[in-house]
Amino acid sequence: MKTRSWAILAATCAAMALGGAADAQQRSITISSWGGAFQKAQREAWFNLVEKELGITIKEETTQGIADVRAQVASGKPTWDLTTQGYYTCALLEREGRLEKLDPAIVADPGVPKELKSDHCMSQIVYSVAIGWRKKPFGDKQPRGWDAFWNVKDFPGGRSMRRHPIYSLEAALIADGVPMDKLYPLDVDRAFRKLESLKPHVVVWWASGAQSVQVLQDGEVEMVGAWNGRIQAAMADKEGRGGPLAITFDQQMMVSDAWMMPKGAPNKDLAMKALAIMMRPDAQASISKYINYAPANTKGYDTGIITPEMAAGLPNSPQNVGKGFTLDVDWWVKNNDEMVKRFDAFMQR
Repeated sequence: MKTRSWAILAATCAAMALGGAADAQQRSITISSWGGAFQKAQREAWFNLVEKELGITIKEETTQGIADVRAQVASGKPTWDLTTQGYYTCALLEREGRLEKLDPAIVADPGVPKELKSDHCMSQIVYSVAIGWRKKPFGDKQPRGWDAFWNVKDFPGGRSMRRHPIYSLEAALIADGVPMDKLYPLDVDRAFRKLESLKPHVVVWWASGAQSVQVLQDGEVEMVGAWNGRIQAAMADKEGRGGPLAITFDQQMMVSDAWMMPKGAPNKDLAMKALAIMMRPDAQASISKYINYAPANTKGYDTGIITPEMAAGLPNSPQNVGKGFTLDVDWWVKNNDEMVKRFDAFMQR
């Protein structure tokens, strides 16, 4: 009898241990993001807050982009509950049926503009493609928009643009006189003609964010079209050989990174609760304390967390949002492949 009792007790303890392990597993979620300074900022502004409020653990991984999400879903057993990707990538994955639908209550948040969210995607930060330049060559003259970027007579020197049609076509059309609110659908022929006129002056077609500002800091070019956060980080770096740098938000192109949930995410309900916390105005505003990115939820500007000095350097702040436009993701989802082929041919000429 004693042997039987001990066996029952052992079995009960084992079952409890297994149950405890299962419960612990359910009380954690896995989030992938870009790593580096941005993921550290997410940890400080969002992940710590979620862990405290929900009593869970957030496991962190990194992503290199869309292929990772596709691989997660194709495996049939994804390990990621949420991932950070560009909103453009989200639109592609949504069309491919690789994402879970988000809680309608979260998507309905009025603080996030309609062009920055969908049934499957929720923008978390806003940044922009802006113009940065070396101050020394131009003195008191300040390039204000893409027409100045093309104006090598008044603003002489090398240029740098992204080696991709996204951003480049929009910049060319604005420089050619197309109003920002009349850009889409893009007049592709007109855009490539305008690009041809600047091509001899584009010293570097950058392929990464790091390269985009390195060529400016090193004095290899005088002006660049790049992500605002990269330019502003370089502005704060006093070691750049190219001297002091400056930025303008005039005619900026606003883009965003978004939260999305791979199809079959193992902890869907818990991840949704985490997402709701991270999208709150107070949490959204907090990201700008740790990195020069703006909250996608514009109610973050009403919290008092973002100071006037901070707001001056954020693309969608009340003083800057009207200076630019939001990239039309839908147009690019439909036309990207064709534009990439044409851009590659343009580069080879």
